[in-house]
Amino acid sequence: MRCGQYLNDIRTITLDLDDTLWAIHPVIKRAEERLYAWIGDHYPRITEMFGPVDLQVLRAEVLEEFKEHTHDLTFVRRKILTRIGVAAGYGDDYVDDAFEVFEEVRNDVTLFPEARPALVSLRERFVLVAVTNGNADLGRIGIRDLFDGVVSAAMAGAAKPARQIFDKAVEVGGSSAAQTLHVGDHPLYDVDGARDAGLRAVWVNRNGDEWPDEYAAPDGEVRHIGELGAMLDQK
Repeated sequence: MRCGQYLNDIRTITLDLDDTLWAIHPVIKRAEERLYAWIGDHYPRITEMFGPVDLQVLRAEVLEEFKEHTHDLTFVRRKILTRIGVAAGYGDDYVDDAFEVFEEVRNDVTLFPEARPALVSLRERFVLVAVTNGNADLGRIGIRDLFDGVVSAAMAGAAKPARQIFDKAVEVGGSSAAQTLHVGDHPLYDVDGARDAGLRAVWVNRNGDEWPDEYAAPDGEVRHIGELGAMLDQK
C-alpha cells in the first residue's frame, strides 16, 4: 500500500458512512423488523398477505421495474410500501407513517468509538463531506455539525461507484478532485470508484481483509478513521 507522503496536498475529505462510521447491517435488520411488526399491528391484512420473503421478491421486482431509481433507496422502500398497502386494500395513506417508523430505527446507530473524536479532529484541518449510497439522516444521528456538506446517491442521481456522485462531492467540497481524499470501507464502491473519478482514496479495512487483486491499490489503508490523522501527518 502507498502511505501518507502521497496525500500531502489534501484539502477535502469525503467520507463514507455505513460500515465506515458505524455498522449498518444490524441496524437495517432491526429497522425492517420494527417496521414489519408495526405494519402487523396497524395494518394486519398486509402482513397476512406478505411475509418477509414475499417482500424481498417484491423489492427485486421494484428494482427491475424502476431501474432509473435504483440509486434512491427511499424511493424504492416507499414504492414497496405503496404496493403492499394498495394490494391489501389500505391504499397509500399510511406510507409516510410507516416510513417514519423505519427511519427512526434506521438512524439509531452506534458510532464506532473512534468515529466522533476523529471527525472532530479532522474537521479542524479539512473540509469534510459525507458521501453515501444510503439515506442516513446525520441530523438525527447527531453528527451533522461535524460535516461541511452531505452528498447522497439520491441527491447526485447516481450511487457509488458511479463518477457522478464523486463529482458532486468534489463540487460540494470546493477543492479539485486531486486535492480530495475519499475514505470508505468498500473496495469497489469507495476506493475504485473514487480513484476512477480522480480522487485519492483510503481504504478502511476493519477486518484485516486482503485487498482484491482486480482493483488498483488505494493510496492508503487504515483499520479505522481514528488512524487517518496520523497517516495524513506523514511527510
